[in-house]
Amino acid sequence: MDDEKIIALYFQRQSAAIEESDLKYGGLLRRTSYNILSSLEDSEECVNDSFLAAWDTIPPEKPRSLGAYLVSITRNISLSRLRLRYADKRGGGEYALAYDEIDACLSGGTSPQDYVEAKELVGALNRFLSGLKDDDRNIFVSRYWLLEPVKQTAEKFSVSESKVKSSLHRSRNKLKKYLTEEGYI
Repeated sequence: MDDEKIIALYFQRQSAAIEESDLKYGGLLRRTSYNILSSLEDSEECVNDSFLAAWDTIPPEKPRSLGAYLVSITRNISLSRLRLRYADKRGGGEYALAYDEIDACLSGGTSPQDYVEAKELVGALNRFLSGLKDDDRNIFVSRYWLLEPVKQTAEKFSVSESKVKSSLHRSRNKLKKYLTEEGYI
C-alpha cells in the first residue's frame, strides 16, 4: 500500500494504518532501532512506541514521507532509551562508534545562541548532503543517520567495506572543510 493510503487510514483512525505501516516499514524501523540499542527486545519496544507516537500525531500531522517520519520517530525514541540506559556513562555499540567518527566535524553547546546555531547547522548539513554524489550521500546517511555498521552498509549497497570506509572518510573531510568555510568550525 502506498504512503498516501496509509496516511489516509491514520486520518480515518483505522488500526489497519499501524498494520500497513509495520508491513511496509517495520523491518527498516527495527533495524534502525537495533543499530542504536543492540537489543532485539528494546528495539521491538521502541518500534511499538513509534507506531503509537505516529497514531497520536497523525492527524494533525500529515508527513510528506511516511517512511522518513517513522524512522525519525523511531530514531529519537531509541536514542532516548539509550541515553536512559547509559545516563552515567557514554554508551557502546554503533551509536557511540558513529558519534566518535563524526564528532570531529561537529561541536555542541547549551546556550540559547547555540540552539539557534544548531538550527542553522541543520540547514548547512542539508546543503552539504545535497552536494554529495548519490552513492556517497546514501552511505553517509546510512552510517550517521540510520547508524548502520560499515559491514551492513557495504552489503546494502553491494560494495566493499573498504569502499564504505573510504567514502565516509572523504565525506567527513569534505564536511569538516565545508563547515569551516561556512563558519561553524
